[in-house]
Amino acid sequence: MSFNTEVPLAQLLEQLCQQFEEAQLFYGHGTDNPWDEAVYLVFSVLGISFDADDSIMQRVVSSEELARLSPLLRQRIEARVPVAYLVKEAWFAGLPFTVDERVLIPRSPLAELIAQDFAALVQRPPTRILDLCTGSGCIGIATALNFPEAKVELADISDAALTLAQINIERHGLQSRAKAIKSDLLQSLHGPYDLILSNPPYVSQAEIDELPAEYCHEPVLGLFSEEEGLAIPLQILRNAADYLSADGVLIMEVGYSHEALSARLPNVPFLWLEFEHGGEGIFMLSAEQLRAAQAALA
Repeated sequence: MSFNTEVPLAQLLEQLCQQFEEAQLFYGHGTDNPWDEAVYLVFSVLGISFDADDSIMQRVVSSEELARLSPLLRQRIEARVPVAYLVKEAWFAGLPFTVDERVLIPRSPLAELIAQDFAALVQRPPTRILDLCTGSGCIGIATALNFPEAKVELADISDAALTLAQINIERHGLQSRAKAIKSDLLQSLHGPYDLILSNPPYVSQAEIDELPAEYCHEPVLGLFSEEEGLAIPLQILRNAADYLSADGVLIMEVGYSHEALSARLPNVPFLWLEFEHGGEGIFMLSAEQLRAAQAALA
């Protein structure tokens, strides 16, 4: 994990890739293989654009640069710290976001829906949007950038997360349209919203106990939900109708808890969405459907 001499970038990446493979790291916080993980770390630390052409691979990495990389590599391999936390940046929906251990690392399939402007899921461009359980703010901010007329609220119970969300609001120049708000789910918010997006905590304790070591660096507050992962999603479902406009929609991610949620609420007409680039466990319900389902949700 330490290098004593200058080395071409391509050779360095190959060596890191081999080390990552030997260490049997887990990938899932921005990459899914050791090569991309090595590129993510090295390019971020050295300030190399991810769009650079192949000639960049001949670039010589200096001994000073290697010295900067060495402690980060040790943290990645020995402590299993995700690269996003090491470089303080993650990418979501093609956009960079400042992240650290105060928030989950962005990785939601919702990015694909945002890129499509929620095609066929919303009747009209939303003018008021809520990103509930916002964390870094990535979902709400990316959505705001795709709907330039919309006002967006980023809500979270965590003061630490909201501080980071505000940093990202300012990073993307959205101070006039996006606002970070402290709220225990919907309690401190005021609708109606045309679109509520939520990636809430939905992981059961049993699942958390089995997660790879990389997840131990993420805040448990952003992952854990009681009732086998369903407590927080159910609370949102019970109350969301009161915060939606007449033609508003709720789009929520529940990940691997989707089967348990469907079994728990067999009479609720969840529209489970499919993704070209992978991902599952995201549903849509209209305000009308939520209101009609109140008896089942009670």
